[in-house]
Amino acid sequence: MENRNDKEAFHYTYSAKEQEEIKNIRKKYAPAEEDQMTQLRRLDAGVYQKATAVSLVVGVIGALLLGIGMCCTMVWQDILFIPGIAVGLVGILTVCLAYPLYNRTLKKERERIAPEIIRLTDALMK
Repeated sequence: MENRNDKEAFHYTYSAKEQEEIKNIRKKYAPAEEDQMTQLRRLDAGVYQKATAVSLVVGVIGALLLGIGMCCTMVWQDILFIPGIAVGLVGILTVCLAYPLYNRTLKKERERIAPEIIRLTDALMK
């Protein structure tokens, strides 16, 4: 005859440390679930990041052009003085356009993202 106590025996092992380790490992491999507030923050930050990146690129290009123009006027005064002034002025204009370009890009990105932001804020405010 079989021992019924062996079949119906209750075995319980619990280790909080092991369970926490299992959860941490699972979190690494499970697909990331983004809640609405995180998505809202990410969308808002993306607008500013794109505008900043565009204006920085234009500003750096303008500064480089200004430097090339200055170099031409100071080092090669005989040959490239007048072209150096022209290149320097183009550089100055490019640097001056960086901030208006930032504002324009920011405005366009806000208009593009606005429906999604409104949808998310409506859902969060309920």
